[in-house]
Amino acid sequence: MSGYYLTVEARDSEDDLSDWEAPVEIDLANIQPSFSNGQQSSWKKIRSIIRWSPFVQVFKKNRYPWIQLAGHQGNFQAGEAGSVLKKLDVREQKCFKEVMEDILRPYVPEYRGDVERSGEMYLQLQDLLCEFDSPCVMDIKMGVRTYLEEELSKARKKPSLRKDMYQKMIEVDPNAPTEEENQQQAITKPRYMQWRDEMSSSVDLAFRIEGIKKSDGASSKDFKKTKGRDKVLETLKSFIGENPEVINKYIQRLRAIRITQESSDFFKRHEVIGSSLLFVHDIAGNANVWIIDFGKTEPIPDGKCIDHRTEWVEGNHEDGYLTGLDNLISVLEEIQGLS
Repeated sequence: MSGYYLTVEARDSEDDLSDWEAPVEIDLANIQPSFSNGQQSSWKKIRSIIRWSPFVQVFKKNRYPWIQLAGHQGNFQAGEAGSVLKKLDVREQKCFKEVMEDILRPYVPEYRGDVERSGEMYLQLQDLLCEFDSPCVMDIKMGVRTYLEEELSKARKKPSLRKDMYQKMIEVDPNAPTEEENQQQAITKPRYMQWRDEMSSSVDLAFRIEGIKKSDGASSKDFKKTKGRDKVLETLKSFIGENPEVINKYIQRLRAIRITQESSDFFKRHEVIGSSLLFVHDIAGNANVWIIDFGKTEPIPDGKCIDHRTEWVEGNHEDGYLTGLDNLISVLEEIQGLS
């Protein structure tokens, strides 16, 4: 079909905006202006209805595609109003249930149970973006590594070569693979993840920028080589913009997260790998940060104790999360001092 289309989703209840049916497309290109006795054209009437209808205004404000900056595409679906659906992972489900009973609860998306859709199970989570107007969003992955210790052990016992990860590696740095890896044209997953962490700021700063979406819709995940503190600072400064209220709120929220994590029973008892901080702000100066992604968060073995700041050596299960948070706050404070 040609032309320009306005997609409106029909609802089956006048009062409930959470149940949406199949989209109805109106071909705007084929609506011709028609005047009769000096009356307003059909197009102007329709445009006025579209612009000012409370139904469309609510739709415009609350219904939008979920923004996924990192991870496997297709993991999210729109849920009921104020919720998003994320493909169920048993490990993450267990973590959310525990966190809902922990002092960290105010800093994570609210877990609202599980939902089945088209034969697949999903976690129903709070939509963190619905209170913002054209939000700017950033995903920062925390910690010095993005792989569990058990992944290293399994890889040694039963190494599995991945051609897709070899291709990802050479696309970024053709000189990265070893001679043997070039011959095999494949690498193991832990090898890829170790290289990925070393190439970014994960190893040096214990956090890295995964993706950014600006308020105009422009997005980027091209931060694989954003490594040094100066480069990270410039990227964060560009994301935040010139509003001092936004950076003040971000710093205050991160300080509160840090204090809470240091006292959290859940945090003390888990190796937190591949988890992110989601930053969201808008032009009105609204800003907030949440802890997201628990798909690689594992309880530490009995008898072990971690503080999330001790240097990681294989076997101690340290993840460097609080080291990364310390560094992230420090970089933001430096930006704050420049403004």
